[in-house]
Amino acid sequence: MTRKTGRGTHPAERRVTVRNARFQQWQSYLTTRAKRTKAGRFLIQGVRPITLALEHDWPIEALLHRADGPALSEWARGVLDRWPGETVAVAGELIAELGERTGSAPELIAVAVTRSRPLSALTLPRSTVAPLVVVFDRPSSPGNLGTVIRSADAFGADAVIVTGHAADPFDPQCVRASTGSLFAMPVFTAADPDEVVAFRDRQNREMQIVGTDEHGAVTIADHDMRGGTILVIGNETRGMSAAWRGACDATVGIPIGGAASSLGAPSAAAVCLYEITRQRATAVRSGVAEGTR
Repeated sequence: MTRKTGRGTHPAERRVTVRNARFQQWQSYLTTRAKRTKAGRFLIQGVRPITLALEHDWPIEALLHRADGPALSEWARGVLDRWPGETVAVAGELIAELGERTGSAPELIAVAVTRSRPLSALTLPRSTVAPLVVVFDRPSSPGNLGTVIRSADAFGADAVIVTGHAADPFDPQCVRASTGSLFAMPVFTAADPDEVVAFRDRQNREMQIVGTDEHGAVTIADHDMRGGTILVIGNETRGMSAAWRGACDATVGIPIGGAASSLGAPSAAAVCLYEITRQRATAVRSGVAEGTR
């Protein structure tokens, strides 16, 4: 059986209407890290994450689409029409479970291939005058990891490095929190600070390692972040490890008021990334202004 689309005919399309072995495998990707790791697969939910995964040529094994209910939107039909690979029609109540929704079934879910990127595979472009790399050390929350990846993407970082025993970037909470930035922002893994320091030393360019800490030596606004920078965000509960403190060239704090004792890791990352972007933009504007005198 084939499925007719606006751009031709797809290969035989499967249908899943009961909780068979394949459905149970997909379902396990939502809840069990070991299953995702062993299979090398994870699920992508949501319009923007699926769109960005396709735009950035992320390897996708199959597209699941709602088999019943309201007609698919123009977006969903367009994605399916352009998709050359396997499609699977899934009963509405089942795809709702895979979409982790109550009350409505998603139109599409992608079954994607995980990508393992060791730090040894990261190459910073030589054309980048002042590289910016974000390190998140031992994040325990997949949602926090996804939010940091999203902020790194928004503020133009070159890469994110996740160190130590950490949350899974392919956990559905991380994928959703990144709103698709996971597919646009290269994410690498490293065992410890020594591996990151060795990476920095191989760059043959000046790059400072700056750690964030509520008791930082200076405020972020008073530290020069215009040059190459590796920004370190510590664990949500314990902050930076002693090993990371020893590896940092400087530590910076974020002045806060009110009753809050500190900022959460994702908020701290966003504030620091904004400040780095601000300093660099100000330097560029100043250079242009001086050049016109």
